[in-house]
Amino acid sequence: MTFLTDLASQLPGATELGLIYAISALGVYLTFRVLDFPDLTVDGSFTMGAATGAMLISHGTPAWLSLVVAFAAGAVAGSLTGLLHTKGKINGLLASIIMMIALYSINLHIMGNKANVPLLGVDTVFTPLETAGFMRNSWTGSLILGLWILALCIVLVLFLHTRSGLSLRATGDNEQMSGSFRIGTDSQKILGLAISNGLVALSGALMAQYNGSADVTSGIGLIVIGLASVIVGQAIFGQRRVWQAIIAAALGAVLYRWVLQLAMGVGLPPQDLKLASAVLVVLALLLPRLSFVRNIRANRARRRQEDALAELVDTQTEPASAGTPAGAKEADRA
Repeated sequence: MTFLTDLASQLPGATELGLIYAISALGVYLTFRVLDFPDLTVDGSFTMGAATGAMLISHGTPAWLSLVVAFAAGAVAGSLTGLLHTKGKINGLLASIIMMIALYSINLHIMGNKANVPLLGVDTVFTPLETAGFMRNSWTGSLILGLWILALCIVLVLFLHTRSGLSLRATGDNEQMSGSFRIGTDSQKILGLAISNGLVALSGALMAQYNGSADVTSGIGLIVIGLASVIVGQAIFGQRRVWQAIIAAALGAVLYRWVLQLAMGVGLPPQDLKLASAVLVVLALLLPRLSFVRNIRANRARRRQEDALAELVDTQTEPASAGTPAGAKEADRA
């Protein structure tokens, strides 16, 4: 009973962390699902966002403006990965690894060659909420953060339905076919990587403000967190529609943090959390391949087809039924 009570009291804090990581999950969704691009730059761009935001805030820059600059810094990092891949003709995975390695040194320079930049006594975007008692292990703070993430999801859904967003999705679905329709696939890849890493950097900046410090190792394993969020969320909530896939990725980040909180609650050492994350990703990848899961999906698809066929039959029989009284009258006259 004490274990459940302690877990329930810690869930709001885990939800707050999950919602901040949800922004990173949305960025990983863009590259992993939309562009079908294996991007490891996110490990470095997350730290870049945290480092950039922390240094700006510590030098008197408004917290909200530091988030904008952090997003721009991450977008530049993603664009460079895209340029290495598209213009330099370097394999996408290798290009992202090169950029991730380079960003480690760049981030150290941004942080003034320090491994950690504290933000003690500095106003952040969370300061008004903390002053009002709406933050730090509070469901009210989770609700407010959730509304922010929902607004971001809506913006992302709207973008993916614009001309540029549709071109981005087409490039990820079939690059050769997209090129035949005069879509600039290289520019779309650069754009997608820029937005993705910009979102990841924004998440890193928010995490630094939430934790009260920026650490040069904070982005290590971020790609695993993002993949776990996307895979787990879409496996549970589905991905048939764009809005559904985006919401699922965001909710997956919250579920991911809940699972880790549960693991720590049962006594898992903190140093094993990365291992638990890797195991969670493996399970999420293997789960859809199990026979009973495939049968469940096949039954759902069959029911959807039957429902669609029933609706089609209903729409075709309604005009005929509407004309039945007239036909009956003609028969009576005969």
